[in-house]
Amino acid sequence: MNIGEVSERAGLPAKTIRYYEDIGLVRPLRSDNGYRAFRDSDIHKLAFLGRARTLGFSIEDCRTLLDLYEDETRESAQVKAVAQEHLAAIDEKIAQLRSMHDTLSHLVDACHGDHRPDCPILKDLAKEP
Repeated sequence: MNIGEVSERAGLPAKTIRYYEDIGLVRPLRSDNGYRAFRDSDIHKLAFLGRARTLGFSIEDCRTLLDLYEDETRESAQVKAVAQEHLAAIDEKIAQLRSMHDTLSHLVDACHGDHRPDCPILKDLAKEP
């Protein structure tokens, strides 16, 4: 199967597939002429990686999850630990975004948005740390 077919089946751009190969996440076979020869297992791994990346897992987390997926002696606690760590990072990011939202919302409400030059948004941005 060529990279175009794999791209379509896995739902990933060919460029991403090449990148995943370059960093060792997938290792398609190579024919004598150097062309990639993808197997069904490669497509499955690529779809797995695509889903993990959609959930925001880092490349290193994806590497860990893929290793765990392929390890039949793994413990689900290992997988859960990776997911919990990622979930904690998401929660932190959500808290940061809420704080940003609240601050910006307050500043937008405080700004008259008229012909006057006075602007609370610019005043707040100009504060020195």
